[in-house]
Amino acid sequence: MVSLNMRWPSTDYVVTSLLICVCLYATFTARAWAADTEGTGIMTVHTETLAPTLRAYGQVEAIAVIPVRTIYPGTLRDLSVVPGDAVNAGEILARIAGPRMQSLLTRREQALRSEQAREKSASRALAILRSKFKMQLATQQAINVAESDLATAHAAVQTASVQLQEARNLQVVRAPAAGTVLAVHASNGVQATADQALITLLPTGKLWLRASYYGADVARLHVGMKGRFQPADGSEAIPVKVTAIASSVSPDGGYHVGLLPVSSDLPKSWVNGQWGKVTLEGAAQTMIPVPTAALILDRGRWWVLVHTPQGDKPQQVMPGPTQGWQTWIASGLHAGERIVVEDAFLKYHRGIARAYQPPD
Repeated sequence: MVSLNMRWPSTDYVVTSLLICVCLYATFTARAWAADTEGTGIMTVHTETLAPTLRAYGQVEAIAVIPVRTIYPGTLRDLSVVPGDAVNAGEILARIAGPRMQSLLTRREQALRSEQAREKSASRALAILRSKFKMQLATQQAINVAESDLATAHAAVQTASVQLQEARNLQVVRAPAAGTVLAVHASNGVQATADQALITLLPTGKLWLRASYYGADVARLHVGMKGRFQPADGSEAIPVKVTAIASSVSPDGGYHVGLLPVSSDLPKSWVNGQWGKVTLEGAAQTMIPVPTAALILDRGRWWVLVHTPQGDKPQQVMPGPTQGWQTWIASGLHAGERIVVEDAFLKYHRGIARAYQPPD
């Protein structure tokens, strides 16, 4: 007869083993649940603060230019400025000469000499009458008439003098304001006509930045909006602000926006023709970001599938701005809700094949 000496495990050992099994099962169950939820295309949404940015290309250009014109016809000479030259207000840019100008000057000089001679004669006549009046050989009325004649002659001299100076001023073409020469439309020796544009001048400080925005970005634009302009030459970014928005759509479908530097100290890169990127910062908003793939468009409305213990349920939402692969939800979704992010469109329309009945 064989005797078997068997020893049963102690109670402590059994309890410890059971606890280990329970822990392993709980861990396995948690991991399996995570794989079955988050790992299979379900995510919990949360709110974030979004400061939308509006980006566009812009160019520094003139707000307004001044055409420098001739007033009187003549031959152009002493024109020495070229595009890009900086000029001061009142600086002589060119001169007008020729027979017609010389004839005008001659007539005005002769008119002045004639009026001066008339004034001198009237002054001498008045002096003679005053001497005769002392000797009681002239009347007061005669003196009054002589004084009136002298006053008329003096006014005529002043008028002729002003007209002569005006003619002399017509000989020179001056810069009406300080600025930069943008273009020269004539050359020395040409016969300029009256009111002919000789030079296009860009006044100092009359530059702004013009950018074009398209689509939904236009709705977020407003005067006073701030941002930065990054010149294409790689120089330091310039803080700018929106000063004007076009009231109508341009032919290319965009809206033109005018911007000026925030600081009055203009940097060297703020020059006419400078290109670069314009980035505007919108007002900060608190919204919920979701993957764009989670959105479903049906019957002109946007939906997401909310994952609940009772199953996936469609919920209407209002999409906001998009950044990369994310879309921000403006309304319709709450923090803490769990949504389907993979195959959402297919799951939303699940069962459509079963509901479809072909015609008889």
